[in-house]
Amino acid sequence: MPGGRLTHEDRRQIAIWLAEGLGYAEIARRLGRPTSTISREVARNSAPGGYLPDRAQQSAGQRARRRGPAQAAEPPAGGWPSEPVRGFVERFATLLVGTGFPRMPARVFVCLLTAGTGSLTSAELVRRLQVSPASVSKAVGYLETTGLIRRAKDTGRRERYVVDDDIWLRALVADTGAHAEVAAAARSGIEIFGPGTPAAARLERMARFFAWIGEQLNGLADAAAGDALTVVAALVHAARPLTMDDLAAALGWPARRAAAALDTLIRRPDLADPLAVEQAGRGAYVVAPRPDRLSPAQREALTAGQPASRSS
Repeated sequence: MPGGRLTHEDRRQIAIWLAEGLGYAEIARRLGRPTSTISREVARNSAPGGYLPDRAQQSAGQRARRRGPAQAAEPPAGGWPSEPVRGFVERFATLLVGTGFPRMPARVFVCLLTAGTGSLTSAELVRRLQVSPASVSKAVGYLETTGLIRRAKDTGRRERYVVDDDIWLRALVADTGAHAEVAAAARSGIEIFGPGTPAAARLERMARFFAWIGEQLNGLADAAAGDALTVVAALVHAARPLTMDDLAAALGWPARRAAAALDTLIRRPDLADPLAVEQAGRGAYVVAPRPDRLSPAQREALTAGQPASRSS
């Protein structure tokens, strides 16, 4: 069937959503399946009392045994995930859906999170989750926009999707500005409704709460920025290209910490302004003046050792 076979967890989720009054099209969208798959599943396994997920799973198992073993696709690296692992992925993804995560991005994210290397190709995700390539592509696009995963080059023209070790720090720091905006908006509402009113009191409590969250996240952001600036200082002092391992050894840091600081500088070039951290080839990094800080005339004059002519 398109999108792969329904799992026991899928069938239990169908029953829950049917009880909540969702239509076949919405259930299919949440599961990343064709609407026809859901309609056939419900029609085949319904009784006077409604859809029966446990009986549906038992019937599906019996049909599979009658058909005999299917020809398996080439397993992903490390073999097929075990039944407990598949079950964990589905349960964890369902919890994320409850927090507002779309269903398919949640499944893809948990699959990447629990992969041995923290990265998988599109083909590996398709095989592990038994879904269509189009479903994986849309889920990956969503996860990239939220900053939860990134792309990395694999062999040939393939790409891998990666969950970095510092993903939660990056996600929290990215939310800092949003929390500050919510706090400011709540305080502006106090003036509209008038101090002392019930609405103003609720808005004041909301503003204080989101301001507190922003302060905590700013503390995390400051720690990440501090490491980044230390790396800039190290590159300036060394006055030569340094690899990540060189930096980690010189600073007495774990390699992971040096890598996180370099990643912060690449993602947030404003931290090193007016300098820029650039890759010099062979995995080495250097610092150089940001070219946009000087006009072409200023750069030419400085290169020639002459002062730039002042504009009138």
